[in-house]
Amino acid sequence: VRADFDIVRRHASMPIQLFWGDDSAALERAVQALIEKAVDPSWASVNVSRLDGSEGGQARQALEEARTPPFGAGSRVVLLQRSPFCNACPSELADRFEAALDGIPESTQLLLCHPSKPDGRLRTTKALMKRIKAGEAFERSFKLPAVWDGAGQRQLVERTAEELNLKLESGAVDALIDAIGNDSARLTMELQKLALHAESSGEARISASSVNSLIEGLSTNALQVGDALLAGDPGQAIALLDALNDAGEPALRIVATLTGQIRGWLWVMLLEQQGERDVGVIAKAAGIGNPKRIYVMRKQLQGRSPQRCLNLLGRLLDVEAALKRGAQPGEAFRDGLLGAAQ
Repeated sequence: VRADFDIVRRHASMPIQLFWGDDSAALERAVQALIEKAVDPSWASVNVSRLDGSEGGQARQALEEARTPPFGAGSRVVLLQRSPFCNACPSELADRFEAALDGIPESTQLLLCHPSKPDGRLRTTKALMKRIKAGEAFERSFKLPAVWDGAGQRQLVERTAEELNLKLESGAVDALIDAIGNDSARLTMELQKLALHAESSGEARISASSVNSLIEGLSTNALQVGDALLAGDPGQAIALLDALNDAGEPALRIVATLTGQIRGWLWVMLLEQQGERDVGVIAKAAGIGNPKRIYVMRKQLQGRSPQRCLNLLGRLLDVEAALKRGAQPGEAFRDGLLGAAQ
């Protein structure tokens, strides 16, 4: 896992770097690693430029600064957040970009960042990908796992802990997944808190008990909403939803968590109906990182029908549509879910 993060450091000498993806916390750590590797701290104030491609003229400014050699020792890094060059690039700016590619000195790195995947149809993207294939540029993606991707969330926790040089017990990884889900920024913040606690208490590894005692699990509460709906208790589900809304949990994230949870249940029920008994196979198909959870889910789902899960998924789709049309979260959840557990 550590070697995966060190890829960024090993390619810090390439003049053009393309970082993209919605895991903003991991992307920012990689940006900082590149700057620390390339730039002499004594000259950082003049050799590091942070620009925003969504602001008028700053994309052109990034190209101009990238062609300027560094002052003093070390290299220059020109960071362009929300870079337009591979996602929505006007013709005039595309011309400037292609003309600038050959003029970037080896002592300067132009770092292009964007939350979305590069648009392969653009000529600017094609020009950059050609250089990447030739080993003259470097691309790295930072994608968050889906809320129902248990294995991906486990990799996210393990990778983040490794990047922060922290050691976790196996149970702590599961506890963090349950408490935080795929919120990479919050995961980083909570791991830093847990590291301080482990240091003060003399723990060699962060334990599951420390995670459970120090982290308020908003993701866990969202999963408890699903448990209440499955059990036919809409009043408890609405009460939990109100608590989550009051705590500032984004409504669409709650919907995504519930959708992943119910989709996992549906997979388990359908596979068991087909006679599948291997918990490893079921866990992989359902996107559940820990196969042992299948034993618990089997008891929870006993006597339930796949139709109930399909009904809940349909109602969650109604909630999502209402939220995207501007409905207040409390009203959207009440209108969409009251009666869902009947």
